[in-house]
Amino acid sequence: MYSDLSNKLTGALALTQPPVAITFGDDASNAPEPEQAVPAGCSFWEIGAKQTVSTHAAHHQHCSIGVHTHNLQGAAASQGAELETALGAMTGLGYVTGDEVAQIPVMGKNHSNVTYGPLNEAQNQPTLVLVVADAAQSLTLTEAVTRVDGQAPPAMGRPACALVPQVVNSGAAAASLGCCGARAYMDSLKSNIVLWGLPGDRLEQYVSTIETMSSANSILTNFHTKRR
Repeated sequence: MYSDLSNKLTGALALTQPPVAITFGDDASNAPEPEQAVPAGCSFWEIGAKQTVSTHAAHHQHCSIGVHTHNLQGAAASQGAELETALGAMTGLGYVTGDEVAQIPVMGKNHSNVTYGPLNEAQNQPTLVLVVADAAQSLTLTEAVTRVDGQAPPAMGRPACALVPQVVNSGAAAASLGCCGARAYMDSLKSNIVLWGLPGDRLEQYVSTIETMSSANSILTNFHTKRR
């Protein structure tokens, strides 16, 4: 099922990076663990486009903000202090204010495990699906998401990892323009790229509507091109 949905989603949008299934859980996963921790949790979004890996808090240990937004169980006590230090530095730069920090989405429930992998390899329903899209693809996504959710999707800013709890907590799709950190850690996050999160429990509906919008956009683009 998920291989078929992945193929349809990739084909409809002409994606250059495979959709990534992100699954939160508390039971041990059969997927292999990464060999080492990464500099930022968003690094797993690129790793997960190539292979399925099962992670826990220790694999996210260098990313205190990501551990915070993902509400991961088993995080080292020192990460609380690291988070305060990081946020203090950002506040000092005027990058965030105390009120803005309080508004950053955080997973409503904590989990011990996060699995990342290509959607076409998913065996069970993912918590959400991450799509890396350019501006033109994001047009189609916006139109489809607005129809499915009954409202226009939010376009979020920093931190990029807040996209995950935003989608999970709201049960609706969202877009993220990333953040300077994610754009430093992710090679695929070019200047024209937007990140999208789609709730896993309605993925089939999103994909079907994306296919409809993609086909309509193709026909209408041809019409407007000739009309011009």
